[in-house]
Amino acid sequence: MTRVVILGFMACGKTTVAKEVARQLDAEFIDLDFFLSHQQGRSPAEIIATDGEPAFREAETAALNEVLTKTEARVIALGGGTWTIAANRTLVTLHDCVTVWLDAPFDICWQRIINSETVRPLAPDREAARRRFDSRRADYSLAEHTIAISETDSQETIASQILPLC
Repeated sequence: MTRVVILGFMACGKTTVAKEVARQLDAEFIDLDFFLSHQQGRSPAEIIATDGEPAFREAETAALNEVLTKTEARVIALGGGTWTIAANRTLVTLHDCVTVWLDAPFDICWQRIINSETVRPLAPDREAARRRFDSRRADYSLAEHTIAISETDSQETIASQILPLC
């Protein structure tokens, strides 16, 4: 069973697309942020606000390891910063996962961020979000596959590009 790990910047559509891929594969799906929230009893935003980003990243790595070693999830949506941590990329590689970067333009991500009710402490304003977006692109490009995302792409269209990789 090939696992698919979907990565990319916040609000690029990772969770939505991962759910659709899992639906089409009739497979289990896990959103790492949701898994971590359930495990910790707090949202990523709450963990970052209370304990700081480094503590959040440690908890995130532990959660990723648990998902990869103790669940049957075939499709995994990472958090926006998960892939930027070398240890997490190593974990994914050790578990022979196919990695797919949803490469959405910043303007699409930003519009979704400001339209969302999700608290995003790592994107407090457009300029900070843009700097983070730019700084993460080199890490995202390390994924095995890249799918360019446009505003008109549906989750079904994007999933149809991922399915042949599974």
